[in-house]
Amino acid sequence: MIDSFRTLKEPSTAQIKRKKSRFIALCYPVSSPEAVERKLSAARRSYHDATHRCYAYRLLTDNGELVHTEDAGEPAGSAGGPILQQVEKEELYDTLVVVARYFGGTKLGFGGLIRAYSDAAAEGIARAKIVEKKRQKRLSLSFPTEAGSSVMSLIHRYSARVEDVRYEDKAYIMLSLPPSRIESFTRELQEATGARACWEEKR
Repeated sequence: MIDSFRTLKEPSTAQIKRKKSRFIALCYPVSSPEAVERKLSAARRSYHDATHRCYAYRLLTDNGELVHTEDAGEPAGSAGGPILQQVEKEELYDTLVVVARYFGGTKLGFGGLIRAYSDAAAEGIARAKIVEKKRQKRLSLSFPTEAGSSVMSLIHRYSARVEDVRYEDKAYIMLSLPPSRIESFTRELQEATGARACWEEKR
């Protein structure tokens, strides 16, 4: 499980030229497929007159990474793939890179297209500020109140961040932990409460 990852702090843009064709890179931080679609829709509106709008994105989800490329009418493998390679080279997640091409009248050939889309994406990413984000998963716990001291000791040992504590018929705690620590924490939680604890992951 990935506990932290590199991503863009904010959008960035860059432009390069190849034989009179212009390649404009638009780089965005995104956190979901829905966010990707919103940015793509905005790019389509802003660059509606571009000859091609190729892109690639790489998202980090609870089920692993989600990757997609789009050549948008360019020869297969000449645009989306090279863009994605630059995203992966910088070890970025939750990142979308769109490259809008305005055709200049001279064909670049397959190799020339690969280099142009790759270089445009690389320049766009180079102009971005890259930050590291830490991932946290939220757990809702319930357990017998008499196990409270053992559970709190466990929470302290794991340096979990406690968001809420309630004592009613049972004890209820909302906390967050790095994803890689969930399995061992819940195993020790069962040991600390004599298998009387319940938990649920929350978004």
